[in-house]
Amino acid sequence: MGHSRLSAEERRRQLVDVAIDLFSRKGFNGTTTREIAAAAGVTEAIIFRHFKTKEQLYTAIIDQRLESPMAAAWIAELRRGMERNDDKAVIRQLIEAIIETHRTDPKFERLMLYAALEGHEIAVLYMRKMTAPIVDNLKSYFARRQREGGLRAVGPEVVLMAVVGMAQHYALCRYVHALKEPELTDEQAVETFTRIAMDGLKVMDGLKA
Repeated sequence: MGHSRLSAEERRRQLVDVAIDLFSRKGFNGTTTREIAAAAGVTEAIIFRHFKTKEQLYTAIIDQRLESPMAAAWIAELRRGMERNDDKAVIRQLIEAIIETHRTDPKFERLMLYAALEGHEIAVLYMRKMTAPIVDNLKSYFARRQREGGLRAVGPEVVLMAVVGMAQHYALCRYVHALKEPELTDEQAVETFTRIAMDGLKVMDGLKA
């Protein structure tokens, strides 16, 4: 197969990509390093040259996701909305990010579903390294805006669960389960879910378009 033609970094990236595909279809427990090697066109020895264990390869998948420029850009935009007290922009950014991550990387989302079902530690690692800090910031933001009278006094955890729930259910149906319904574009889904959330949270007169 001529595995020597790739640089070490290119080989690592290839192995991660192949592993994502297999883990997303068979789970961590159902995938062997032999299968990963075969799909990559290399020997198992090549895998262990770059990753000492299957767990280390699994963790590298998370690290690749954490280093995504798209994730950094989204977090920066979210923080700008918080600094402006722009509730609608914050909610829209959250919904857009959830749908976009499922659209652009459905394999990773399937992998994470497997991780949760298998009780694999990667799910905890991902939550701690990326999701938890964002969740904490959003809960703090919603709580502050409620104290300031900008949003209705509903538990911040409940607000977050409701907003994330709409977006994630839509994204799972569309990009993981490949369902045709509902007949919405992503843009329509973002605007509709944002309006529903804002209509429920606004203290004054409702949402202005």
